[in-house]
Amino acid sequence: MRVAVIGGGVVGVCTAYYLAEAGHQVAVIERYGNVAQEASFGNLDLLGPASLRPWFSPGTLGRILSMLYSPESPVAFSSRFQPAMWRWLRKAAGESRAERFRQNQQRLHRLASFSQELMQHLAQDHGLDFQQRSGAMTVFRTAKELDAAQPLLEALGEAGVRNELLDAEAARQLEPAMSADTPLQAALFMPDDWAGNCPLFVRQLRTIAQDRGVEFHFNCEVAAVQPELGGVSMRVDGRHVDADAVVIAAGADSGRLLRGMGMQLPMYPVKVYSASTAIQEYERAPQVALFDDCYRVALTRLGKRLRIAGCAELGSSNFDLHQKALNTLVKVGDDWFPNAANYRSANFWCGPVAMLPEGVPLIGPTKYANVFVNTGHGAAAWGLAAGSGKLVADMLSGRRPEIDADGLTLARYGDRLR
Repeated sequence: MRVAVIGGGVVGVCTAYYLAEAGHQVAVIERYGNVAQEASFGNLDLLGPASLRPWFSPGTLGRILSMLYSPESPVAFSSRFQPAMWRWLRKAAGESRAERFRQNQQRLHRLASFSQELMQHLAQDHGLDFQQRSGAMTVFRTAKELDAAQPLLEALGEAGVRNELLDAEAARQLEPAMSADTPLQAALFMPDDWAGNCPLFVRQLRTIAQDRGVEFHFNCEVAAVQPELGGVSMRVDGRHVDADAVVIAAGADSGRLLRGMGMQLPMYPVKVYSASTAIQEYERAPQVALFDDCYRVALTRLGKRLRIAGCAELGSSNFDLHQKALNTLVKVGDDWFPNAANYRSANFWCGPVAMLPEGVPLIGPTKYANVFVNTGHGAAAWGLAAGSGKLVADMLSGRRPEIDADGLTLARYGDRLR
């Protein structure tokens, strides 16, 4: 079958790889000049089921509002009166209730665990080196933060995920480079989680996919997707391109393409941030990936550089850097590893990600038999890409998926989209 994958980020390239493995003739259509140029360039570097969670957990909204006028915050607002933004926030707040969060966390964990297993196979089978490091730790600055994380800890326990809750002394013994001056209540250590360089991985997987016959068409903008009897037609840069099936894995641009086919997803483009800087003192740099629960920012060591990623900006449709987001990234670096690098001279980046209120992506068929989706991964796309790519490849090929897809497909919205 001739299959077009729209999107050359980590999700699109993983999808293309597994479609080719299933025997399809695959073409990736990407609007930039190379793979991993938008969200995949600056996603969270964390991999593994324990490190990934829905962005809105119990208490998140209250924390955001309490930090609204602070110079640093996990969320920056560019517009306070954008109706679409506030509608989406209300839906996200509803998903942060304990019962909904638990359900969403279980779905996310199922996909993240599957993805981690596949990533390990990819790395071993192809001898990939994308600066991966094992071990991750979530730090809680206050007792209040730790209390708010109880639903997450319970969900990890129910799922059987290996983790260890450490007091401040034990956490600093595990990661001795952490500053002793920053308040630390506790830390959650996840020995089986890991981190890696997402853009480097995507470029390596692109080469492997090309060896399997996948074609990559860069600098090509898909204006519209039109399902047809027995196939699909796409309008690409003013010309029509036909395929037997299409997978929409275009990140934040997926919503536009789906709206053109009459499908309105509750998806909102959220701008996320990252910073990259050279390590200056290696003995003062982290050995394991660190996630700051208060500011929702990850700090990872990738080769000779440190990467800080996280913070969300709402209400912006441009690529301007918001000072509050930059302040947050710098603060997390300075707070935990102040002598490891000069964070103020870092290379800063921002870009949009497609985020759904549940924090769980949508994977699989639409109401059109030849149109599939693989979108809505938010900032966690790196940790979910392999699993979601394999899942949609199995569905498109008529194979039984290797994991339960309940809650991961468009069926979770009932007849509203189908």
